Amino acid sequence: MFTGIVEEVGEVLELVRGERDARLVVRGPLVTADARPGDSIAVSGVCLTVTALPGDGTFGADLMPETLDRSALGDLHPGAGVNLERALPVGGRFGGHIVQGHVDGVGTVLSRTPGERWDVVEIGLPPGLVRYVAQKGSITVSGVSLTVSAVGADRFAVSLIPTTLAHTTLGALDPGAQVNLEVDVLAKYTEQLLTVAR
Repeated sequence: MFTGIVEEVGEVLELVRGERDARLVVRGPLVTADARPGDSIAVSGVCLTVTALPGDGTFGADLMPETLDRSALGDLHPGAGVNLERALPVGGRFGGHIVQGHVDGVGTVLSRTPGERWDVVEIGLPPGLVRYVAQKGSITVSGVSLTVSAVGADRFAVSLIPTTLAHTTLGALDPGAQVNLEVDVLAKYTEQLLTVAR
């Protein structure tokens, strides 16, 4: 489990595509400092298992078809920045919200409006996800825990504070950019419970 509080922005070194899968290599000295093979690291909101750890501040992970189908990780290229977060340790600070690293879909940045010290970003929602998004609720955008400031029929808005702009990849997003979205798991479980109860 994660919290959506990004620890560092890593750099993609390599993405090797297979027929239906891919192999990703990322530089992230902070998140690899105490990592071991088999650990989980969220890469732009996607929970990945560390499969290679050469000891030089990099790690490797495998991307399965489900990951490539549901996220924007397959579009990464060498040099791209990615938001990185290690799994939450037992007893660790819980600063964001419950984030599983199980991406629900890919959204598209529709607009970006600068404020005095913040930016308001509007993001298009894939069909079927709007029912899980509530104003003042939580959503994860490329691994960053954010509060929803507005919701429309096929979109939502978030306000990015100076820390988010400076210390995550969201500060460099332009309209048209693709972002990984994970809606609040509590909303999904509530829907499932109500559906089964009928």
